[in-house]
Amino acid sequence: MKAIVLSEPGPIETAPLLAMNVPAPVPGGGELLLEVTACGVCRTDLQLVEGDLEARRLPIIPGHQIVGRVAALGSGVSDWEIGDRAGVGWPAGSCEVCGFCRSGRENLCEQATFTGWDRDGGYAEQATVRADWAVRLPERFPDLAAAPLLCGGVIGYRSLRVSGIRPGERLGLYGFGASALLAIQVATHWGCEVYVATRSPGEQQRARDLGAVWAGGYEEPPPVPLDAAITFAPVGEVVLAALKALDRGGVVAVNAIHLDRIPEFPYRHLWWERQIRSVANATRRDAQEFIYLAARIPVQTVADVFPLEQANTALARLKRGEVSGAAVLVTG
Repeated sequence: MKAIVLSEPGPIETAPLLAMNVPAPVPGGGELLLEVTACGVCRTDLQLVEGDLEARRLPIIPGHQIVGRVAALGSGVSDWEIGDRAGVGWPAGSCEVCGFCRSGRENLCEQATFTGWDRDGGYAEQATVRADWAVRLPERFPDLAAAPLLCGGVIGYRSLRVSGIRPGERLGLYGFGASALLAIQVATHWGCEVYVATRSPGEQQRARDLGAVWAGGYEEPPPVPLDAAITFAPVGEVVLAALKALDRGGVVAVNAIHLDRIPEFPYRHLWWERQIRSVANATRRDAQEFIYLAARIPVQTVADVFPLEQANTALARLKRGEVSGAAVLVTG
């Protein structure tokens, strides 16, 4: 089958991803084989390809926002059928027996594995997934609309939960990329007042168009104290800006797998029971809850579509901020 393979990380400008023919995967026990139709391109993919996120296995096929149809069933699979539509996200598996897994917090399992990092992902014509980690997709979402939901949407939803935001409260979103574009739609559906901080005037206007009551730069404090904030930009200075904007008792949820250092700051910014919390991956419950919530709202997505062979181009455009919504690779 055709696949896009990373053998050695490097700057995306050097085109480190190579298109090649590789043996088609075979589903093991408890697994599904998917014919991939679309795969979202995520900033985490860029961090892996460029080496900011240390590789766990090389060579590796990246991609963890996969939409496809079930083409074959591994032994022991009884709750999926050939032709079913399935999604695959960043989490790929966990030990199932530790205290975190048994309490529904498998995102914290020390043996957790991840799609496109520990096991081959969706930058390919076919991919395998553990059947109990595959996500059922409502038919109302076309493939191109569903793919961006499976990482950016799910982790944005978990970030909302971690922030503790409640309907009617004031929420700050710091950074306004693909994940924030989806989170704001959930937050406004809940009746929250949303305040967006981003450098781009174009993104500020888009935030207003999606229901933000205020949008400005990172250096501009929102006009009112925030009950909670989520940071999407992988920059420590942005976390501090969000913290300064919080009301007493508020939470900053840091939506980033990789973050540069948080600068030193006076304790008064953390005083009054303010909190900084990281958002670590997501659970299967997060994924399924969000997908069906997104179908009810319905959440709107915008896809910049690239053929599979243009994965380097898609990631380079993502790095330069030239993707208008979410980049999606398609096969065939």
